[in-house]
This record gives sequence, structure tokens and C-alpha cells, in this order.
Amino acid sequence: MDRSLTAVQLKGITKRFPGLVANDSINFELKKGEIHALLGENGAGKSTLMNILFGLYQPDEGEIWINGQQTVIDGASRAIELGIGMVHQHFKLVQPFTVAENIVLGNEPVKGLKIDYKLANEKVRSISERYGLKVDPQARIKDITVGMQQRVEILKTLYRGAEIVIFDEPTAVLTVQEIEELIEIIRNLAAEGKSIIIITHKLKEVMALADSVTVIRRGKVIKTVTTDETNEQQLAELMVGRDVSFEVKKTKREPGEVVLSVDSLQMKGEQGKNALNGVSFNIRSGEILGIAGVDGNGQSELIYAITGMKKVDSGSVKLNGRDLTNHSPRDVSIAGVGHIPEDRHKHGLVLDFSLSENMILNTYFEPEFGRSLFIDYKAMDMLSDKLVTEFDVRSSGIQTHARALSGGNQQKAIIARELNKDPDLLIAVQPTRGLDIGAIEYVHKRLVQARNEGKAILLVSFELDELYALSDRIGVMYEGKLMGEVDAEQRDDQQLGLMMAGNKQAAEGRG
Repeated sequence: MDRSLTAVQLKGITKRFPGLVANDSINFELKKGEIHALLGENGAGKSTLMNILFGLYQPDEGEIWINGQQTVIDGASRAIELGIGMVHQHFKLVQPFTVAENIVLGNEPVKGLKIDYKLANEKVRSISERYGLKVDPQARIKDITVGMQQRVEILKTLYRGAEIVIFDEPTAVLTVQEIEELIEIIRNLAAEGKSIIIITHKLKEVMALADSVTVIRRGKVIKTVTTDETNEQQLAELMVGRDVSFEVKKTKREPGEVVLSVDSLQMKGEQGKNALNGVSFNIRSGEILGIAGVDGNGQSELIYAITGMKKVDSGSVKLNGRDLTNHSPRDVSIAGVGHIPEDRHKHGLVLDFSLSENMILNTYFEPEFGRSLFIDYKAMDMLSDKLVTEFDVRSSGIQTHARALSGGNQQKAIIARELNKDPDLLIAVQPTRGLDIGAIEYVHKRLVQARNEGKAILLVSFELDELYALSDRIGVMYEGKLMGEVDAEQRDDQQLGLMMAGNKQAAEGRG
């Protein structure tokens, strides 16, 4: 593969939205056979730029050159004609259809007047084997894992003849093992001569995978470097424009009284199986209990049980000795529980409410925000102004709709609201999922600060580095049970991994 040949050249690309320059005269170059990472914070303009390359947006200024020819890409179908494919962060698959039916959709092989499904299956199997994707063409989308669904999206682009493949945040929803497999797949694609662009803010993956990196900050290109001449620290600083600390400063301290006591929780899940199977633990003031485990082992149900979002069949939840079992979410909140939920769009914010309105979602009935049926908007805005400043929530004003904020700023808004309640217990579920390095650093600092101020914190995360950095103790959940605990200071990934897979000997410390 001649790396001196250029697959994509973007010259002076500018894209404006009302009140925002998303891309500001951007120059970008992708060589043939290269893996090029587009790195930047949430809202930096990475996805906008790639949506222009894929024809979903039109630039206000600038030129697009593909394989040395200047072109106009006025829609996704034109991009596909030019050999450009895009694997979106949110998959666009038809759940009841098979893998092969999804891949050939709109471009089906025919025999006479009928679709030739036998040939479709053969074509899909052939492409799948060539690139090491290992997908069953006859499996139904609804029956396969998220990682497999992503492979189907990759196959869709390859089936349509893509030579240039854009991956938008490809690892956001994958397990550790699936990420390793995806990295191998992308390497195989590049080895076959495909030119790859990866939109990401994950530095480890950039260093493990990319040949080159272009860093974008606030709509402008800051620098393009090769990975062999840089490191994670330098990239982080280019990304956020200041020194970034990867280390979480957490001093050892003696925890205080028991704040949360969970005893023998049982809850039925789908198909009558127990989603919670006798879960018991305590959290004291001034400590962080981390919960590890593969997704789907009862973590969500545990949070639903504590916060009152779902009823338990038996067992108890006590806060400072007060029984809150099966109380309403409002009762639990008023009793002193703050909740940073797993799904910030579904359970954390009302996206069509203003930032200001979202700041009082769980306190609007308090006297300070108005009496009788009317909200005191002046008091609401005063609080919002204070929290936005204190927690550095960046927006075009407190009347901005929540959906217009970047993921990091949405998360900061939720944390601001929940900590402002001065809760005794703070529940943080996947608090940094989808956030960039600057926002992650900020969230970690705030959680440790809350712990140091004497809050009890329950942290659920699938990021092992995060659990070890923040937690004082780590409990491991498997099939609705708490397998055991490990000391966060004595890091042992192998033991933790075995416990996450249900190994009882590892849980008892016999590895």
C-alpha cells in the first residue's frame, strides 16, 4: 500500500450553526491504508466534520477531495458511490431481520424477480471471513450482542464497496473483550488497504490503533501528529488546552457511621428469574463502594431498588437507619439520596426543558421555588446561575435546552443538581460514560471531594481503571449476587475478572 497517496483531503472546511461555528476552516488529510484518529472533547466538532464527509451536512465553505479529485458530496448515497462508508455510534439496524437481510437491504442480489437470499448469505459469509469478522449471516439482529451488531454495521459498509471507512465513537458501547476484537478487525481492514478514520476521545485506543492523530478543539485543528511521536499525556493536553492529571488524588481516611444498609434484596427480573438474589452490603460516610461486574448482572436493578424506581420482592433498604424499602423515588430523594443515573437522557434530564428548569427537577416543590401551583422562576434562575458557574457547565445560557448541551456538560449539570441537595448518599452509575478526558477528570475530582466531605458514595462502573482510582472497596456482582469484595488498593485484575465471571474460588481469595 502506497502511503504517499491521499484518500481524503478536506481544505478549509467551515460549518456554522446558529450561535456556533462547529468547524472553523479545518484542513485534514487521510492517506491510503492509514488509520487516522480524529480526537477531541465532546462538542469539539469531530462528528460534524465527518458528517460533512459522509454527505449528511453541507459545508458553508471549503473543498472536499477524494482520491485526488475535487467533489461535492450532496448526500449519503453520493458518499457511498465514492467508496465512503460510516459506522455510526447508534446502529441503524432492523431488529427482526437477519444479519444478511440487514447487510443487503436496498442493494439485494436478485434471481429473476425474487431476492436471492442464498447468494446474499454466501456474499456476507465471504466478506465476514475475509476481514475476520466472524458473523453468522442467518442470525437475527435481536438475538446477537451489541459487539456483533457493530460488526454487521461494518459489513454493511464493506458490502457497498467502501474503501474509506469512518468509525464514530466505535467503542462507546463495547465490553473490554469486544474492544480488543474491534481493534484487531480495524487493523485487518487497514492491512487490506482500507483507509480508516476513527472519531474518538479515548486516548488509550488512539495510541493502540492509530497511525496518525488530528486533534480538534472548539472547531479548530490544533495539531496533527503521528502516534510514534506523541503520548497520552501530550494528546490530553492538546485536546483540552491545559495540563491534565490522570491521577486521582485520594487520601486514606477512616469511614464514619453506616449511611446505607442493604439487606437480602430479592427482585424478579425478566422471564421470572431473580435479577437480585439476596444482595447485602453497607456503605459508611466518607467512603466510596465501587460495584464491578459485566453489564446485566443485576447492577441496574440494584440501583432501581435503592432509589425506589422498582419494587423489591423481599429484603430491606435503610438510610441512616430509616427504612426506605419500596418508597417512592421522591421519598428517597427527600430522605437524602442523590442519583447520577446510568441513562442521563432517560432518567437524568428532561431534554426539552431549559438548563435552569432541569436544575430543580427534584426540588421544584420546595418552598424556596414557589408556593401553591406557581414556580418562582427568579429563584430558579438564581440557583441555576450559581450552579452553572460553580460546576463549569458550558452552554449559551441557562435558558438553553438540555438537549443542546454536549454529553460532558449534561453530566456536569446533573452532578451540580444532585450535589446541591447535600445528600447523605450519592449514587453514581457510569458517571463518565461517553465523556472526554477533561470532563472525566472533573467528575472524578467532584466524587472524591464529596467523599472527603463525608458523603457515602455508591459507584457502579464498567471501567476498571475508574473503579480502582475512586473506590475504597470494590464489590463484584454476578447473576444478581454480590460475589465478594476486593481492596481497591491491592489491584488484581485477574482475580476481579474471575469473580466477574462467577468464579467462587476467586471470590474467596483462593484464585
